[in-house]
Amino acid sequence: MHDWPGHSGSEVPAPTPVAWLTLGMLPTEWIPRWAAFWLAGGYDGSALVELAGLHGDDPHEVRALLPAALAECGVAVSGTDVAAAMEAFTHLTQLDADGKAGERWIVNKVDQILASSGYANSVISLPLGQLYGLDDEWAGVE
Repeated sequence: MHDWPGHSGSEVPAPTPVAWLTLGMLPTEWIPRWAAFWLAGGYDGSALVELAGLHGDDPHEVRALLPAALAECGVAVSGTDVAAAMEAFTHLTQLDADGKAGERWIVNKVDQILASSGYANSVISLPLGQLYGLDDEWAGVE
């Protein structure tokens, strides 16, 4: 689930995509390291400092601190699955446009996002949500 291109753990994303943690789509073990880089990059705040000091082995600790740390970076955590899915879907389309992700991988990620939302109709009705079920079609091809 944590195989996002450009998010190998060695590459540090901007704070905005980390808001997808709402969907369980990013590995919590990488986030304290990223927080340290955000501090070095000029962001500041006590929650961000505390997050950067974690080992990342306790996902509950990371998830508890992340919203406050992101707020200190000027990023609001998506309050709903729909908002988080929209952010993730936008990023997926950018990965496709940049040639960093293939169609099959994107369809698999869309299914993971839908599953994380409990297959909410409001998420399925989003443009990329319409890819729902295509991962099953690909499975029959193998």
